Amino acid sequence: MTSKQLSIPVERIEKAILLVRGQKVMLDRDLAALYGVETRALNQAVKRNRDRFPDDFMFELTRDEIRNISQSVICSSTMKHAKNAYAFTEQGVAMLSSVLHSKRAVHVNIEIMRVFVRLREMMATHKELALKLLELEGRIQDHDEQIVAIFEAIRQLMTPLAPPRKKIYPVKLKLAA
Repeated sequence: MTSKQLSIPVERIEKAILLVRGQKVMLDRDLAALYGVETRALNQAVKRNRDRFPDDFMFELTRDEIRNISQSVICSSTMKHAKNAYAFTEQGVAMLSSVLHSKRAVHVNIEIMRVFVRLREMMATHKELALKLLELEGRIQDHDEQIVAIFEAIRQLMTPLAPPRKKIYPVKLKLAA
């Protein structure tokens, strides 16, 4: 099975990547669907190889996290009522290819890793753009103050000067005697 034979839309993988506890993760159910196995089978393979999945590779979701995910993402009713749900970080997903021994799992992992890399590159680009935008805003703000000062000076130059006042000198009147 080549990666061309296994056609998984990138959008499907992107939609399955969620932000939980400040980390980009994929849920066991979504991974199982991509791998073409039951969630139970995926989780059993992980349990048999638990030492390969430290807490920064995989963690169990709390009931509140499951509820929040169920409300914010269109999930099946099985997600809402699941006793356990696991979230896998990028490293955990990569480790899954070592415990799932099918060609499909290898190809799916390759596609998932490509999506994670692309997301990282996009985030880096967004950070660079955000920094450049802040820098540009700072420059414009400095220029705005200078432009306002220039316009004020021009307005003052355009304001007509008041005509000079005639000085009134006291006039001495000669009275006829």
